[in-house]
Amino acid sequence: MTGLILFVVALICLFFGYSVAFTFAGISLIVGVMTLGLDLFSFMPYRIMSIMENTTLMAIPMFVFMGIVLQKTGLAERLLESSAKLFGSIAGGVAISTIVVGALLAASTGVVGASVVAMGVISLPVMLKNNYHEPTATGVICASGTLGQIIPPSIILIILGDVMGVPVGDLFKAAIIPGFLLIIVYTLYILVLGKLKPEYCPPMVVTESKRELLLQALKDIVPPLVLIFTVLGSIFGGIATPTESSAIGAIGSLILAAFYGKLTFKTVDGVSKETVKVTSMIFAVLIGATAFSMVFSYAGSEYIVEDFFLDLPGEKWTFILFAMLAILILGFFIDFIEIAFLVVPILTPIAMALDINLVWFAILISMNLQTSFLTPPFGFSLFYLKGVAPKSLKTTTIYKGVIPFIIMQIAVLALVILLPEYLILT
Repeated sequence: MTGLILFVVALICLFFGYSVAFTFAGISLIVGVMTLGLDLFSFMPYRIMSIMENTTLMAIPMFVFMGIVLQKTGLAERLLESSAKLFGSIAGGVAISTIVVGALLAASTGVVGASVVAMGVISLPVMLKNNYHEPTATGVICASGTLGQIIPPSIILIILGDVMGVPVGDLFKAAIIPGFLLIIVYTLYILVLGKLKPEYCPPMVVTESKRELLLQALKDIVPPLVLIFTVLGSIFGGIATPTESSAIGAIGSLILAAFYGKLTFKTVDGVSKETVKVTSMIFAVLIGATAFSMVFSYAGSEYIVEDFFLDLPGEKWTFILFAMLAILILGFFIDFIEIAFLVVPILTPIAMALDINLVWFAILISMNLQTSFLTPPFGFSLFYLKGVAPKSLKTTTIYKGVIPFIIMQIAVLALVILLPEYLILT
């Protein structure tokens, strides 16, 4: 009963928009003291210290730093402009370039908000000026921006690796094929749409010669690709851990900024402050979630939940269906970080009891959380884009635009559930 009260009260507070970190910590303290006593929280300093000493979590601030450097120095703008001109002469070319750049930004930053905002500021005006179908234009930006959830180095994969006790490098490796599959599916959808309804995504008039475009694209795309391959290659090649490679990425982003002539003390100062804000938010939520999971665990609630799922018919597949459905529904209303710290610690012991591969299960959760960024009414990508879109663009237009991409994401998620031996690298 204690765990149920804790869970329900926390969800209600989150739905009403209360601060995530203080909701987790405050509700846990009140319910924990009332039901289990104050002595329980004598363990909290040890739990907080273990978080601060966790080398895996050290990768978060460095990958966030890398992403913000690339955003603040105008790299996203250069990528989008070059790609749009390179692909723009074909039907749906600007949309395809948005998908490609979304993938590159995902692999460079792992931060969804930064990707959606950057492409909303740069790519959306180009598509609207070129008479793109408004829902299609907004849907492409929102969906490609969420690729940062699944394409390494994804922040959520780092968090899931820590919460579930799975090596982050294994998660990065396992996410490659599902991530590329989403890119391919999005691109095919735009190409087919361009053939069937060319008025939805007409080609763009390009005045530069192919040679000029290629040279500019090489200058704008190759350096970030080198950074991406260096960071991920060092992990997959066993040369560096994800934490060590995040340091490589942070230094590499500064080198890129210098290469493009954007490295100044003011830039580094601004990026550092922004990194501290984002990282502080994540770690504050983590400490609050630690208090929550401690009370939930000591109340014996995890055993009640585990027994419930283990007694269901179908065992493994019933549990996966319930888990995916619960995460999808919660994603309509609350943030991915909240779900990762609130729900995943409850699901992980059950997955282990059912002998489910945790790497595969983590990828399913990550893809599901990616879908939650797009699902109305509270999908965060929708609001990121609305915040930078022209005032004439209605929220309902963005809602209509993301529906085909939500269907595609769920279809790819179903494929990963049914064909893990082909789609998950181990």
